[in-house]
Amino acid sequence: MKAWVLHKPGDIRFEEVERPQLSEGEVLVKVEAAGICGSDIPRTFDTGAHKMPLIIGHEFSGSVVVQSDSEKENIGLGQEVSGSRDWTGKRVGIFPLIPCKKCGPCLSGHYEMCRSYSYLGSRRDGAFAEYVAVPIWNLIELPDTVSFEEAAMLEPMSVAVHAMRIGIGTEQVSKTALIVVCGLGTIGLLLVQFLIDAGYQNIYVVGNKNLQKSLSSKIGVSSDRFCDSRTEDVHKWLAEKTGGVDLFFECVGRNESISYAIDSAAPGGRVVLVGNPYGDITFSRNTYWKILRNQLTVLGTWNSSFGGDDCKDDWHYVLDRLKTEKINPSLLITHRYPLEELDVGLHIMRDKKEEYCKVMISCKQEKQW
Repeated sequence: MKAWVLHKPGDIRFEEVERPQLSEGEVLVKVEAAGICGSDIPRTFDTGAHKMPLIIGHEFSGSVVVQSDSEKENIGLGQEVSGSRDWTGKRVGIFPLIPCKKCGPCLSGHYEMCRSYSYLGSRRDGAFAEYVAVPIWNLIELPDTVSFEEAAMLEPMSVAVHAMRIGIGTEQVSKTALIVVCGLGTIGLLLVQFLIDAGYQNIYVVGNKNLQKSLSSKIGVSSDRFCDSRTEDVHKWLAEKTGGVDLFFECVGRNESISYAIDSAAPGGRVVLVGNPYGDITFSRNTYWKILRNQLTVLGTWNSSFGGDDCKDDWHYVLDRLKTEKINPSLLITHRYPLEELDVGLHIMRDKKEEYCKVMISCKQEKQW
């Protein structure tokens, strides 16, 4: 099969590789659509993966390959696959984190906090290929109404929902709460969509691109509630517009935006840290005092909850909301490329020579943008 193989940071090649050999309890998924995550950029060009050579990519959907008995034997299809639910021919989304199921978090059902996990696209071969070996447990069947491109965005949608559900908490933050989402990449914009869908209307956003303003408007944020950090003093803007934020989602991962969150939070407010850090995060003494004196709740979130057939997890929540057609992830797809042109999308995101939101690899479509 053809795949993009990362040999070392800065050295990714489209080449012929062996089709995956399956272990017990795995299926072979034909990749139909795959999104490029922001984390794929430093992984490709700077930090590398946990082991290399490796096929990267973890946001994807596909179909389980229909195999004859002889094909099953040839590729080593495990006994658990042939003896359990028949997934062959099913359209599927894929939870990319593979938990150990033995550590404390796993035993309590919090697989996203597994202490010894593997991960498709960073610790084992992933989605920027024609086929991927996937454990059955990580599959979620797609309704006919959900497209492969939408399903390839299940992972970032579920991350956004996880942040929202943690932020709202068991106390159920009031629908009238004043909410700020800072950072309008894919996760931030999806988070806004899900907040609006959940009935929260008092939402302000902070972004730094014309495209972000346009997309936020399309999903229901009025222009007077968009703060352009390129031209506005964000601290002053938040103070004037809000007078105190009840729930602040920081989706950037920089010292500056974390200070916006702490400074603007109302007494007793909640701050949810969502963005992957660009570097070391430090608090000034004054910022630290604000956390103490305003008795702020500062929460961290990473990944999303998935429990296989557990219909209460984030992934099933997302599928349920997609069925209503009130959530439109496709609106955020700005670029589409065939698999062989993945490198074009990677360089667009690295070099930032043009505005983008979600860059999608669509295996059945020609290049579009």
